[in-house]
Amino acid sequence: MRILNPRLVHQIFRGMWVALIILLIGFAFYFVIPLIYPFIFGWVLALMLNPVVNFFQFQLKFPRWLAVSLSMLLFISAMIAAITLLVANIVVELGSLADTLQLQINRWVEQFNVFINSTTFQEWIERINDFFENNPKYQETVNSNLSSTAGSIADISKFVISYVFDALRRFLTSLPNIATITIIVMLATFFISKDWYQLIKRYKGIFSEMIVKTTQLIRTDLQKALFGYLRAQLILVSLTALVVIIGLLVLRVDYAITIGLLTGLADLMPYLGTGAVMVPWILYVFFAQGDIYLGIGLSVLYGAIVIARQIMEPKVLASSVGLDPLATLIAMFVGLKLFGLLGLIIGPVSLILISAFYRARIFHDIAAYIHKGSIPPE
Repeated sequence: MRILNPRLVHQIFRGMWVALIILLIGFAFYFVIPLIYPFIFGWVLALMLNPVVNFFQFQLKFPRWLAVSLSMLLFISAMIAAITLLVANIVVELGSLADTLQLQINRWVEQFNVFINSTTFQEWIERINDFFENNPKYQETVNSNLSSTAGSIADISKFVISYVFDALRRFLTSLPNIATITIIVMLATFFISKDWYQLIKRYKGIFSEMIVKTTQLIRTDLQKALFGYLRAQLILVSLTALVVIIGLLVLRVDYAITIGLLTGLADLMPYLGTGAVMVPWILYVFFAQGDIYLGIGLSVLYGAIVIARQIMEPKVLASSVGLDPLATLIAMFVGLKLFGLLGLIIGPVSLILISAFYRARIFHDIAAYIHKGSIPPE
């Protein structure tokens, strides 16, 4: 009986050991992240605010705690101002839209009354009555179907109303939880940012120099890539908003700038995107208003937006994040197949993580450990 090569056996056992560790890390992340995600958000926010905090501390000679407080105050004020302006603009536009809808409903009511009082409709009613008088069995069938349809409509109405009220109830009951999480995130941001350099020094004292260097490379790479990804999304949203605004101005649509900005923001939604605004609008224009010219114009505009985004997204992501356009396209397609439309975000982000690990030589070190049982020194 031939004995297996001891070196090969050791390599197999080391490979199984690495696979087990990776599996345990995955399970740990799966169970631990739901417990610590407010502190992860706090760390990300502290990382974003760190340049502003450093400016106040080192350039203006503020104490660290005061620099952190002012930076967070500026951030919160900017967020509140942006949300207030957005909500105020939406309220004004919704008021104008409500007036327009009311006029449209009044017009529909007038048209419906004219149709009911028309001779054609009255002739139809007389013919239907004559038919039912001559065929009473059909009348029972029609009445039964009408009752069934009315019951179905009533059930659907009850479901919609209960769903809306249930969603409103869930939202209201979640407000205390949202407020609590927001407070925890803000406090975590303050303490992490205030002790930023002490935490880094403590981290360096706990782990070895090689681990610290590797994690610093990964953090720097991820920071550049993720901020580049955010910048790419901002470019794509701005491009969408600009195309919509220009198209609506050409079509002479009222509130073109406001609608364009809102459509650009809707482009951030992973499942619906600009279709959440454009598709219902196109259907309304075609079937409710009967404006063929505007409907065709909006359809062409929507098609141009979709095509432009599909063409520009891989190129913009590649240039902003530093990834190969083909690899970015493959990652988006694989993400789309595995996770649906949300995969268009998950795919590039996963590619960013894999690329960061590769440039930090994580895969090289794992392969070296499996093959030789040791990691080569830098």
